[in-house]
Amino acid sequence: MLLLEIKDLFVAINGKEIIKGLNLNINSGEIHAIMGPNGTGKSTLALAIAGREGYDITSGEINYKGHSILNMSPEERALEGIFLGFQYPVEIPGVSITNFMRTAINEQREHKELPPLSASEFLTRMEEKKKLIQLQSKLTDRSVNEGFSGGEKKRNEIFQMAMLEPTLSILDETDSGLDIDALKVVANGVNKLRTKDNAFMIITHYQRLLTYIIPDFVHVLYDGRIVKSGGKELALELEEKGYDWIKNELTTV
Repeated sequence: MLLLEIKDLFVAINGKEIIKGLNLNINSGEIHAIMGPNGTGKSTLALAIAGREGYDITSGEINYKGHSILNMSPEERALEGIFLGFQYPVEIPGVSITNFMRTAINEQREHKELPPLSASEFLTRMEEKKKLIQLQSKLTDRSVNEGFSGGEKKRNEIFQMAMLEPTLSILDETDSGLDIDALKVVANGVNKLRTKDNAFMIITHYQRLLTYIIPDFVHVLYDGRIVKSGGKELALELEEKGYDWIKNELTTV
């Protein structure tokens, strides 16, 4: 099933064009890695899909499950099953992860016209997901991301994803700042959460995350467009040759 269809997308921030005619299709069951140097539009793409204010779509289409989402608010997109794991997760002082997640899940269930989870049902789900991604129990008693290390914040993002069970998960540089053990935990969580019915877009600079999460497709984003696509071997080639190789290849075409 075609889950996400992006057609000739142009996105501007404060009048400056960042995404310049991008095309991408993602089917259910697939993992797509988006790679590229700084400033080429990777995070802009993620935030445009999520509906972040200030990311102006000047032309093109974003269709999700066969319907345009351009007029949907970020909250509506989230309720429809689009999850964005932030590069720099924010702190929410005074709100425990447990209460935050229970509210989010019951909002999601209300949107689907389902009854809210009881306290026991919620706690059962939470314990299952914590074990799945190896999250320390004490973290869920703390305020959302408050005082968390970089690795703890990223684990918490994966925990939220596990709890919400989104259809499309976009992970924006989840590997940034992680040591090798934290990287493995995050990757293991993604691999365990993957099903034939969901899909992942993983945005990263480096091949190292893709050692543990094997993508079906790797796309190189350069100057606001996808200029090259391939399999896992493309990520290895980028690791060996760097992004100047892509730039040189483009200038000689």
